Amino acid sequence: MPVPNIMIKSTGAYVPEKVLTNADLEKIVDTTDEWITTRTGIRTRRIARDDEATSDLAYEASKVALKNAGLSPEEIELIIVATITPDMFFPSTACIVQDKLGAKNATAMDVNAACSGYIYALVVGSIFLQTGDFKNALIIGAEKLTAITDWNDRNTCVLFGDGAGAAVITPSDGRGKLLAYDLGSDGSFGDMLYIPGGGSRHPATQETVEQGLHYIKMNGNPLFKIAVNKMRETFERSLKKAGLKPDDISLIITHQANLRIIEALRSFLKVPKEKVFVNIEKYGNTSSASIGIALHEACDNNMIKRGDIVGLAAFGGGLTWGSAIIEF
Repeated sequence: MPVPNIMIKSTGAYVPEKVLTNADLEKIVDTTDEWITTRTGIRTRRIARDDEATSDLAYEASKVALKNAGLSPEEIELIIVATITPDMFFPSTACIVQDKLGAKNATAMDVNAACSGYIYALVVGSIFLQTGDFKNALIIGAEKLTAITDWNDRNTCVLFGDGAGAAVITPSDGRGKLLAYDLGSDGSFGDMLYIPGGGSRHPATQETVEQGLHYIKMNGNPLFKIAVNKMRETFERSLKKAGLKPDDISLIITHQANLRIIEALRSFLKVPKEKVFVNIEKYGNTSSASIGIALHEACDNNMIKRGDIVGLAAFGGGLTWGSAIIEF
């Protein structure tokens, strides 16, 4: 039996209503709109309500993706949620989303690859579908990063926002396919971007809370350089596997972490600005949700049509990285 190609059938996204501007942050920490915009490209980010959890964001994005695919929840056989901000340790956020949707026929699980999570979910879901045991899969990148943000740390609190992006993937009907992918990781750099508290190493105690161990910790300067190199390298490998050159790509969608990282990749690939999708100014860094949100916005804005070649690239804590080339 031939291995089927896998296509993205539809996309969906959801971001909370509340907007946090750079001017708002000026009132919280010692920073300025100019400093944030110049160094990151971020102007606003979305903040989930106190009663909104990651599963709620994922649920809303999933409803859009299912509607656009013309599928009912019962037709979904696999749900993969990429997140570093699960509702709780267990059950998985994917199981919670399954219940919210009423997708009673779906196998559900989470993946944790930080900002590379959406690409990991896409690849893992595609491999499951290629077995022939699953027909329709729902992949989701969802984060409530503001729940793990230290609002006293001006180097990190300006970066993060909340949201979710989703896609329905199915065996290809001939109109689209996953052409190539590349995944990688290097755990020796794990302490550059991590949350030390809350797991089995440092279980939650009064001391871990007082020490701020349950917030994101980041070593930004060296991480920036590694991110640029790893995103370039992984994207090059996927292009080579697909037998393509940068000029063959219709649109490049990267993880929205920092505008300077995106620009560095664009400069290296020597592609025009209009070929690189950017929405970081609106949402900030939404980790595993960012590529899913961006992909949906690009589809909604008619920047992608069937047959276009789309390139995805991401880098995140772990350290992890990944890329994919898709015939949409």
